[in-house]
Amino acid sequence: MGKRVTLQEIADALGMSRNTVSRALNNSGSVSSETRSKICQMATAMGYKQFSLVDTADTASSTLLALKDGKTEIALFTHSFPGASHSGTKLLEAFQNRIDSLGYKLSINIIKDNDIESLSLPTNFSMDNIAGILCIELFSEKYSKFLCSLNIPILFVDTPVLQKFGLAADTLYMENVTSVYRLISSFIQSGKRNISFVGDRFHCQSFNERWQAYVSAMTDSGIGIDTGSCILDDDTSPYKDTDYLAARISELGKMPEVFFCANDYLAICTIKALRQLGKKVPKDVAVCGFDNAPEATIIEPSLTTVKIHSSSMGFIAADILLSRIANPNTPYKKTYVETDIIIRESTGNTIK
Repeated sequence: MGKRVTLQEIADALGMSRNTVSRALNNSGSVSSETRSKICQMATAMGYKQFSLVDTADTASSTLLALKDGKTEIALFTHSFPGASHSGTKLLEAFQNRIDSLGYKLSINIIKDNDIESLSLPTNFSMDNIAGILCIELFSEKYSKFLCSLNIPILFVDTPVLQKFGLAADTLYMENVTSVYRLISSFIQSGKRNISFVGDRFHCQSFNERWQAYVSAMTDSGIGIDTGSCILDDDTSPYKDTDYLAARISELGKMPEVFFCANDYLAICTIKALRQLGKKVPKDVAVCGFDNAPEATIIEPSLTTVKIHSSSMGFIAADILLSRIANPNTPYKKTYVETDIIIRESTGNTIK
């Protein structure tokens, strides 16, 4: 997480061009004062080493915040630490850069199954120096409620499915509904009606929102939902087993025209299973995912997907949690960060 920050990464986090960022940081060319201020703040937060301009008043205020009650550590709680291709990796990098610049340190805590079952904190974990907790890939309803009972500032990045309960905490999500609805609607407008959903719709809130968007797009177009044409197996099922997934696809009866997969990992597994069945993507069937994982551009054909702005989510996560630390009695916030549809080869000319 200590790698050198580039101008392009700052530009990506802000949704600006690299040239604009360069002009602002070098004080050259025409850049508005408002834009330059945003870029300077982001460069400082990300730890851009080549940039030395720091708002001293803001830094002093942040240092005081970091020293509040003598607690300068933020704990990461995760049941499954994000791998290199997981969107959480860039999110954590940005989050750590942001809190480091403000005087906080991040400690990593893996929540084990027995911790969840016994509703206990990790072994050797102490609350003494903890100012707040960030939860990623932690989808146990009972354990999430347990953490909320600790009376400490906490932020969940994605959550268990919240249809039947709420959380006494701030929550942060990537935007799921609009992007998936648009994607499914585009397939339908191109004449595709047999569209299959792949993934455990109850795995987490984001998966469930993607499922709900799929259902809405289909039903709004007058297409009934046939769960028998979908692969909705529990996430304990071996989706990565090509033989297993190929068998499940074969059980669907009629081959779908499109597979919408709840994330890129499932989409890549689906493409491999289709190959085993002798099906060509996108000639015989289209496949798309969600995440824009690095593998999405490597697999052949390259994968149509939905891009998560992970670095931006990391900075936003830090600001939400720091705000909660400073103002513990404000109403809880549910925050969504926009996503973008990325069209690649796996859907052919079906959508544009």
